[in-house]
Formats: sequence, C-alpha cells, structure tokens
Amino acid sequence: MKYRRVGLSGLKVSELSLGSWLTFGGYASENDSISTIFKAFDLGINSFDTANVYERGEAERILGKALSELSRESFVLSTKLFWPMGNGANDRGLSRKHIVEQCNRSLKRLGVDYIDIYYCHRFDEDTPVLETLTAMNDLMRQGKVLYLGVSEWTTEQIQQACVLADQYLLDRMIVNQAKYNMFNRNIESEIIPICNKLGIGQMVYSPLAQGVLAGKYMNGKKTPIQRKSLPKMINEKNRRIVAELKIIAEQEGLSLIQLVLAWTLRDTAIASAIVGASRPEQIEQSVRASGTTLHSETVDRINKLLVK
Repeated sequence: MKYRRVGLSGLKVSELSLGSWLTFGGYASENDSISTIFKAFDLGINSFDTANVYERGEAERILGKALSELSRESFVLSTKLFWPMGNGANDRGLSRKHIVEQCNRSLKRLGVDYIDIYYCHRFDEDTPVLETLTAMNDLMRQGKVLYLGVSEWTTEQIQQACVLADQYLLDRMIVNQAKYNMFNRNIESEIIPICNKLGIGQMVYSPLAQGVLAGKYMNGKKTPIQRKSLPKMINEKNRRIVAELKIIAEQEGLSLIQLVLAWTLRDTAIASAIVGASRPEQIEQSVRASGTTLHSETVDRINKLLVK
C-alpha cells in the first residue's frame, strides 16, 4: 500500500480508503463489516470514512467497534455532519449547536477521543460560514477534531471559507471530499485547480461508480433498491465503455478494478479514493490498485474512450 499527503498538511493516508455508506449497518452484516475492516487494515489501509447519517449512526458504531481493537495512532478516522439526525429545527445543518452536539455523539458511537478529519457534509445556506468555522476550530482546540474537511462544496464556498479562516486566524480545511469517477469528472475543471492553489487535497468517493465501472449490473443483474442513481448509469454507452475498459485492462495485465482505480489516482492531488466493500475479498481486489501507474498512452486512450 502506498500513502499520500492530504493537501499541504502533514497527514498521510493510504491511496485507498474504506468507506461505509450503504454497507456497515446496511446490506452488509455486522460480522462481515468487521471482517472487512480488519482485512483492509491488514492490507495497509489506514483511512476509514463514515458519517453520522449513514444508517443513523449504526455505521459509526460498527466501525468504532472494529477499530477499538487497533491502536488509535495507527488509523485515520473521518466522519461527517450536516444531514438531519432528528425532527427538531436544530437537528441538521452546520450551526454551532448542531456541530457540537453531533461531534460528541459521533465520538461516543465511534468510541474514540478524537476524530482525525471532520467533514461538513454539505454547505449550509442557513448558517454563517464564520459560525461553522469557529465552532470547528473550538473542537480542534479541545482536541476533539484534528483536521477540517468539506464535502461537495463549490469553488466559491471553499474560497470564502479559506478567506475567512485567514482573516480570523482559524485553521483552514485540508481536504475536499467529492464524487469522482470516469462517468463524473466535474471536479477536474475548477475544484482541483482551486484546491491545489489553496493547499487542499481531495478524498474522492464512488470511484467505481457504485460498482458499474467494476463491471456489475451490465448483464441485467438487479440493482440494489438503496442505489436509486444506478439505473441512470446503466445504459448502452456505459456498457460499451466498460466493455472496452475490460479490453484495455487485459492488455495492461490488470483487472478492471485495478485499471479504474489507477486512473482515478493518476492525479497526485487526489490523496485517496474511498471504496466500499461488504466482504473481505472485495477490499482485496481494490487494494491491488495501489501503486499501479498507468502509462500516459493508456491514460490518453481511456480519456478518448470516455468522450466518444
């Protein structure tokens, strides 16, 4: 396993991170989830990603249960907040009240004293950015959070937060978490260049497009009910792309998953690609991509295929 710095921070994460959306507390059993976490760690993955909203805290609980068997300094633990966690007016968003309350609840479910990266899961239009930043910095001063991250913020929102952080001598965010895969390359044009200038790294999710780029669902296999966006990706154009990617992978002596993840990690601005797995053998397949370097000709060939 190879490791990369997150932006200009000193934090290093494995090129592949294990995520928990839909799996832990979802369609994967608790025993399988814990076995997968241990297998990921044994294979060199040191970065584990979750969120309070994933199965309403159950994903955090299961992840914390497994990680309690490991030394705290050996892994990087990330969680998030923003989405509703109750029916109250203050049970959502990025207000100071919600941030402090949810941080304490996440720490309890995870069974740890601090969170390595705490993400603002979305931008909150109803809360001043300065309120969010000062609340996060207070948690950092208390030792409950080490680094700040954001997820799916626009370039303007990221820039605004950095300007305010500098103006009020607050710690800047170090990482942006965004969806990124061969079917969704939106962050390439603006987000990555701006973040590079600001010293912010990328932790990208859905690099396999929820399994579509791994070759699943292309032969009429039924899609999981939870994954409502899958049917839009399963079309003739994408079937053709996946079929041609398989050919390229075979010619390069790689598996399809290796090829797709290596393409995702070709830009060093991306610190890690977050992959899901419901069984240990699935994470083994993904880990093989770490350290795989694609020739420039292969990258060009793939990129031309994607714009056909």
